[in-house]
Amino acid sequence: MESDRIVDREAVDGEQNFEQTLRPRVLGEFVGQRRIKDNLAVFIEAATQRGEPLDHVLLYGPPGLGKTTLAHVIGQEMDAPVRISSGPSIEKSGDLAAILSTLEGGEILFLDEIHRLGRALEEILYPAMEDRSLDLVIGSGPGARTVRLDLPPFTLVGATTRFGLLSPPLRDRFGIIHHLDYYDTEELTRIAARSAGILKIELSPSGAEEIARRSRGTPRIANRLLRRVRDFAQVAGEKAITAEVAAGALERLEVDRYGLDQVDRRMLKSILTKFDGGPVGLATLAATVGEDAGTIEEIYEPYLLQIGFLDRTPRGRRTTRLAHEHLRSGPPEGSLF
Repeated sequence: MESDRIVDREAVDGEQNFEQTLRPRVLGEFVGQRRIKDNLAVFIEAATQRGEPLDHVLLYGPPGLGKTTLAHVIGQEMDAPVRISSGPSIEKSGDLAAILSTLEGGEILFLDEIHRLGRALEEILYPAMEDRSLDLVIGSGPGARTVRLDLPPFTLVGATTRFGLLSPPLRDRFGIIHHLDYYDTEELTRIAARSAGILKIELSPSGAEEIARRSRGTPRIANRLLRRVRDFAQVAGEKAITAEVAAGALERLEVDRYGLDQVDRRMLKSILTKFDGGPVGLATLAATVGEDAGTIEEIYEPYLLQIGFLDRTPRGRRTTRLAHEHLRSGPPEGSLF
């Protein structure tokens, strides 16, 4: 199966610069996640009034929902620079110590994929987050000694797609913890329209809604589909992207009205036709569709479970009535989001 799916929630190579162009700068520009926005607005205002840095923030949820964007928004709202790093890129304790020791007062440290930090690195973070101090080991062997270095006030913003992999001691040191939810069609329509305005694309309200409906509840996918639909419209000589233009382009991209692509449909059809709808074990399903079981479980299944097309049972996976209707008769009108 393809690893560069157009409906993949992870960012693809070369997409970061494009996302930077469309990224909201302040809370007022951020669409969706209203509960999180309202709470952050209160926390930021309170911290600003006290002249203190914002408490440490942990954002978790599936890829593409705006965790990185919110980190930058926090920096903008706090009028503080944002330093970016990630768990996989920090391999040694000295690397993390170097980052922490060079932070400026009030700076935001954004650690993406924080769940991938090693336990030894977490031990360094604990005093940094709690006491704003860093314990450095000078020398080696019997003559080694520990020196405590005071750190300036700073805010750690951690982001993760695997909340359950964070150790409890690390989770407990975040004062603000928010889970990002999938977006509904109305919110994604507004996001597509906003992105079209920035990119100077003529997009009708119905065209924006058609793109939103197929975006799997994810802004990153909505923006990606918008770019690809623009290409089809441009080559076809269409001046504006209407619902018909968007639908035609997305059908050519094999993204149907529920946002399913050929990979999703192939897996569902395998369960439906070869196993009479299931249940079928994960290992058997992986062998049937020629894909790694972990990839199915972590990448392909979540969305199908989210929209009610797939069930997990003690005996294995099975397709639902909604999936049967969609595959056999075509998708009904409307969206599941």
